[in-house]
Amino acid sequence: MSLTEFNRAADGDARAQLQSCLRVSRWVDGLSARRPFSSVEEALELAHTIAHPLTEEEIDEALAGHPRIGDRDDSDTAEAAHSRREQGGLGDADAEILRRLDAGNRAYEERFGRVFLIRAAGRTHQEVLTELERRLDLDPARELEIIGQQLEEIAALRLEGLLR
Repeated sequence: MSLTEFNRAADGDARAQLQSCLRVSRWVDGLSARRPFSSVEEALELAHTIAHPLTEEEIDEALAGHPRIGDRDDSDTAEAAHSRREQGGLGDADAEILRRLDAGNRAYEERFGRVFLIRAAGRTHQEVLTELERRLDLDPARELEIIGQQLEEIAALRLEGLLR
């Protein structure tokens, strides 16, 4: 879908596309209501402005659409397609890194009560693992801030991919 197609899309179709970028009702509503956009850059700037900051409830709403890092969502949804594309760049990892990533995911979920989220695009398994292990030591408030930032980055990448 291009910017022109997005601007001309029926409201329900545009909202569905936005929902696949960031599953936060306030964000979807705000962007959808401000169509048409004159440029991708205008849409991205507004996307960031509307998203920041995400509340804890919005973060939990958004995380419902994200699989665990390292897990493959083979469903037929736009969110799953985004996730496969983003995590596909991680490439193959050796068994030890995968084991540590799995253990780290479980430790993170036990500590913070939600899945570990990171913008996977452009990162290796080792980089993801290093960041996961670092973030396990953060206080919950700081970690929530970082999750919000990561969701914003992911949403921007997805939206840009959608509109270009």
